[in-house]
Amino acid sequence: MIDHQAFFEALADPIRRRILAMLLEHDELCVCDLHSALDAPQPKVSRHLAVLRGAELVLVRRDGVWMRYRIHPQLPAWALRILMHMKDGLGSEAITPSVCATGES
Repeated sequence: MIDHQAFFEALADPIRRRILAMLLEHDELCVCDLHSALDAPQPKVSRHLAVLRGAELVLVRRDGVWMRYRIHPQLPAWALRILMHMKDGLGSEAITPSVCATGES
């Protein structure tokens, strides 16, 4: 069960909203994709991802040296609807990451 307060606190930050929008658009992204697209230092992006993990909005998996993030597949329907509306409001320029050194997105 998702914590409503943690969910909405996670959405309070514009960087976290962009991360979620990119993950909705691209299924799974590595930290380097996000860091490049956000034009933010990797440690800052990692801190935001930690907040999203703590709120149970994203899952992470290790792929060699890469950490790949995706939207939690068991989000309740109400939470997913909110995220989809949020993504629609951001526009496409806010959700297009660059391809990282792995050559994959």
